[in-house]
Amino acid sequence: MKVALIYNETQIDPNDVINVFGMTTKEHYSTKAVERVARALEKGGHTVKVIEGDIHLADELREFMPKVVAGETPGMVFNMAYGIQGQNRYTHVPAMMEMLGIPYMGSGPAGHAVVQDKVMTKIVLQKNNIPTPGFWVFRTPEDTYDDLVFPVIVKPKLESTSMGMEVVDNWDDLRAAVRVQIEKFQQDILVEQFISGREFAVGLLGNSPNIDVLPIVEINLDDPDQIQTISDKKKKGGVDKTCPAKLSKEKTEEMKQMCIKAFASLGLNDYARVDFRMDKDENLYILELNSMASLGLGGSYYYAAQVAGYTYDSLINKILDVSVIRYFGSSIHQHDNETDLTQPLRVVARTYLRGHLHSIKETLQNFVNLNTHVYNIENVNQLGNMISRRLKHLGFSEHIHRQYDVGNFYYFKNHTEPENDVLLISHLDTHYGPDDLISYHEENDKILGSGIAESKGGLAVMLGALHALRFAKKLRKVRCAVLLTTDDSLGGRFSKKFVKEYSKKSKYIIGLKSGSKDGGIITTCYGRNDYQIRFTTPNDQPTSDIHGIIPVLAKKLTALEKLSKDEKDYRLRTTSVVSKGSHGNTPNFATLTLICSYKTKKLGELLESKIQTIMKKRETGSKKLDVSINKIQTRPAVLEEPSDTKFYEMVEDLAKKHEIKIKKHSQLISSDISNVPTKLPALDGFGPLGHNYRSTKEYIIHDSIVDRAALLASVIFRCAQK
Repeated sequence: MKVALIYNETQIDPNDVINVFGMTTKEHYSTKAVERVARALEKGGHTVKVIEGDIHLADELREFMPKVVAGETPGMVFNMAYGIQGQNRYTHVPAMMEMLGIPYMGSGPAGHAVVQDKVMTKIVLQKNNIPTPGFWVFRTPEDTYDDLVFPVIVKPKLESTSMGMEVVDNWDDLRAAVRVQIEKFQQDILVEQFISGREFAVGLLGNSPNIDVLPIVEINLDDPDQIQTISDKKKKGGVDKTCPAKLSKEKTEEMKQMCIKAFASLGLNDYARVDFRMDKDENLYILELNSMASLGLGGSYYYAAQVAGYTYDSLINKILDVSVIRYFGSSIHQHDNETDLTQPLRVVARTYLRGHLHSIKETLQNFVNLNTHVYNIENVNQLGNMISRRLKHLGFSEHIHRQYDVGNFYYFKNHTEPENDVLLISHLDTHYGPDDLISYHEENDKILGSGIAESKGGLAVMLGALHALRFAKKLRKVRCAVLLTTDDSLGGRFSKKFVKEYSKKSKYIIGLKSGSKDGGIITTCYGRNDYQIRFTTPNDQPTSDIHGIIPVLAKKLTALEKLSKDEKDYRLRTTSVVSKGSHGNTPNFATLTLICSYKTKKLGELLESKIQTIMKKRETGSKKLDVSINKIQTRPAVLEEPSDTKFYEMVEDLAKKHEIKIKKHSQLISSDISNVPTKLPALDGFGPLGHNYRSTKEYIIHDSIVDRAALLASVIFRCAQK
């Protein structure tokens, strides 16, 4: 099942809201906690995408969630978002899910709204004859109540996690506490009769009529008048707890029934925590309910679940499971907390990759921050050595084809047989200039940096996939090879023979450029011809002047622009124009560099013919110029052949099992698969989803790292079974 895990960042980013307005939430899960839940869900066999609950949420969900009306299997939202700002923050994400028509875990907007308002909670409890301490509401510090009896506890009515709590026993201290809290929290203040005695927390899991009450947790207070503050909860290990609490069977049952009745009366779903006080006469009082009980390792909810026999992973999947039952009436299969290597590879791979996402991103950061411009040979070779160390650790042997014009080519194998099941192809160089490096940085769901989409994201995905295969004990079952070239920026000028040679020894060939934003797998890509065209004044003519070569050049550039203006199947780009004069004179020669991309060989030939005509045509009224047209490099166009179609169908089948959307994509920029011999099954675009190739805004989508690495692992393994 596809599961979108929604959370909130610890601080508001002004770009994530229209305005920063109203009270901001003080409750957040740490990044580690969010990743821990994501890993647990991955271990449960789910496809997880972590999404921030901000202004971009609907767009993110539109891309990720299945379309049930189109016949796809429903997905779910696992909500860990406490909200960003304003009132009733717990309700914001559930209300959006209701509007968007997406099933979600946890209580609905109405339940959250009532429970987050402590005053409304107590009114509902009282109306249902459920014991709760007496209370008063203060809108100003000067409010007076004749029936108020000290001691009382003071707290903001709309906050959670024990924020602002203070016990007072006289009017002066009460007014001072109310004044401070109104100023700090900008809301009414709940003043509640303080119950001296023991404190308990009770976790609930399920929905009526099948609500499980977890073992009761007692908060071990030093004395009956102590309270548990937010600072106590944030301390490592929190306040000391006992579970199950030492209570009589009768009192335990009474507390459980009060919890179930309160849960139902307040209209809550799936899971919650109920906080109690018991006085010296063993009278029980519900203080409040938390409709988004903390799923942190140190919280009382998880503590109780452990005593009940849950692991962290099985608890998270159980919470999701009861939500699924509530919506669809049937359960989903769960897995234990430890990764079971007998599970499908997609489950094991995703679990591994989710757990190692941080280290994969660190590796990617190191790759991106190394400037590997095609002629920065030292850095290109350094990147090759970095990857070599990692592949050797995975059991690959290395063969280096040393180069002198560009960096070295690397070929790796994890076996000794003559044929490979699969050959992975990528490149180490980037086309950026030696001083044009854009460093690795993250913006919302994107990761940006030089070469991150074109090659370096794919390299990180490849390493992640191979590590996941080793973890699943399947890498040795695949005859896998890796070819890393260093002249992609030059159209594969030197490496084409190696691509051909090693492709012939492989059953399947996979390129690691990024996939398009819509999940594209590259089945076709344009060919490429690079031309260098030189114009010179003939030796038998007098020296040119400004009225000679420059206007001619301008007319030819205009003609080139018109040539490809409305054409969809080929592109022309002028990458440089140099015009100089000898010995300081006005220009008498010029050099023009063109990159031409074309969809088919026939179009490439047609385009070349048109370029020849334009370049050699003598402009009316201009002096004669000598024209030299040199094709400096070329890559053929890639057309989808029957072998490619079958390969794509295999990938598509695996993508459906992963619940990942893919589609066929035609790439405008040529790649190394252009040099793979025809009839061999070859696809590209197995890197993370990305966009804006070869620009300062080049990026990949953060969550696609796990998706594409898991898919690549499955494809590599399937190639060995064919």
